[in-house]
Amino acid sequence: MSSFLIRPMEEQDVSQVAALDEICFSVPWSKKSLAGELDNELADWLICQIDGAVVGYVGAQTVLDEADLMNLAVSPDARRKGIAQALLKALMARLYDRGARSLTLDARVGNVPALSLYERLGFQVVGRRKNYYEKPQEDAFILRRSLGEEEQ
Repeated sequence: MSSFLIRPMEEQDVSQVAALDEICFSVPWSKKSLAGELDNELADWLICQIDGAVVGYVGAQTVLDEADLMNLAVSPDARRKGIAQALLKALMARLYDRGARSLTLDARVGNVPALSLYERLGFQVVGRRKNYYEKPQEDAFILRRSLGEEEQ
């Protein structure tokens, strides 16, 4: 496998990110919504490329010192190669540098691979949202992690 590159999302990446979102999620973001994140000063979005193709992305929004993960996705054929973990670590370092001191996210209670990744990275379940997800309907765990010097 070729090595991968993680960098901030740019306008030319939006179409590939939107296509990946449609593959990975039952209720994907629109291309317009994703493009709008580029102009959102509260948002940080990173992409992962292999050979010029977007194979993963992660996005968060930060208010004061609290960041919320909006989305994390990796192309099915690029999974289990450390891309999601690399994207999250890069995002956490970037958020910390910009003043965030915690990161919160929602994850489907049945998404065992995602929950395992978040646990490995130090996230803890702090709550549960009933029927948060649609298509299929499912509860979400609320996970949170402090951001600190280890992100440097």
